[in-house]
Amino acid sequence: MTEANSNIPNIAEILAGALRNIDPKLQPMLLAKLERLAARRYRIWASGHADQATKDGLLACADREDEIASRVESLEPNASAIQDKLLSDHPELLDLNRTLFAGRPLKIQFAMQAEGERAGAAAWRGYAAAASDPTVQELLLGCSPLEQTNADFLQTLL
Repeated sequence: MTEANSNIPNIAEILAGALRNIDPKLQPMLLAKLERLAARRYRIWASGHADQATKDGLLACADREDEIASRVESLEPNASAIQDKLLSDHPELLDLNRTLFAGRPLKIQFAMQAEGERAGAAAWRGYAAAASDPTVQELLLGCSPLEQTNADFLQTLL
């Protein structure tokens, strides 16, 4: 790890720690909510970017995050209520989302988000492997390449 990278929080570890206290059956719903929060972050980054190609790329990332969330939320008719309850029971997750990126240079934020996207891709593959319904497996597995595409795009900005 380079000295510049030593100040970057390990998103995979932070995500794993956050999910550890959540019922495994509910984790995908929470992760879907975190995808929505990431989409919002991408849109904020895009709104502050002058380069149109970068702005378009960030907006495409936001759209992919929303697509992942929509897919996963489609598995549960009460997804929104479940997500609200999870966040109510674990307010530290919203605090973490607000503070983790705050005050860091944009390139560091991009590096952090890219790591989070790769961790998300692995998480969706894991949830798919654990699912017993082939339709659910396919839906969850389809989230992984969307995460990886976002990670790949962010890597181009570094």
